[in-house]
Amino acid sequence: MALRVISFYQEGCMGCEEQAPILREVRKSLGVDIEEIDAVKNPRYIGEYGLRVTPTILVLVDDRVAERMEGLVHREDLEAAIRRHMREETAQNG
Repeated sequence: MALRVISFYQEGCMGCEEQAPILREVRKSLGVDIEEIDAVKNPRYIGEYGLRVTPTILVLVDDRVAERMEGLVHREDLEAAIRRHMREETAQNG
């Protein structure tokens, strides 16, 4: 089971600018990689994941969207979403 976290943003987005330090905190706290992708510069993702707003954070399990969070996501909520799927991954691999 592969866990992947992607944060979609775009330049000039105030919510995206507020999300960036939260992503850094979560990376450090959980030791998880969070990919940051500019949705405007990578438009294929807009259609692939049905992106409507930025920021949007996706938690993927085996390349399937397991969690979708649109708009600014607080640290506690993001950590909880990632932890849910980290536990599932540990349980399946353990």
